[in-house]
Amino acid sequence: MDKAYSINYVDKPEWGVIGQGISDFNKAQAGDDSANYLCFVLKGPDDEIVGGVIGATFWNWLHVDLMWIREDVRGRGYGRQLLSLAEAEAVKRGAKHAYLDTFSFQAPNFYMKQGYEVFGELQDFPTGHQRYFMTKKL
Repeated sequence: MDKAYSINYVDKPEWGVIGQGISDFNKAQAGDDSANYLCFVLKGPDDEIVGGVIGATFWNWLHVDLMWIREDVRGRGYGRQLLSLAEAEAVKRGAKHAYLDTFSFQAPNFYMKQGYEVFGELQDFPTGHQRYFMTKKL
């Protein structure tokens, strides 16, 4: 290792430099990703947020990053509606496919019912559970 360089643990402010570096590299290799975030929320009668979906579109793909429905509101079709809204917005933006990951104790069966298929799996992550990587053609 060259003595002119050092490796150090740092806090979040430096993350932007690393993120910008990989973003610049990716753009040079694959073109502009046209990244654009999306978020739909589910609010209860008292205007409290009880669920939502957060994602982003880039390179004609939708990435469903986070999706959550408060436990007492689950099973009423709101998850399906939120996911459908995110997918419809992604299609408007030119997305042809979607991907996400979920744990075995979260909602793999929900996503399968919405047309997602498992393309990868990590066993024992966390211990005793699996992490599934899923995709769907939009």
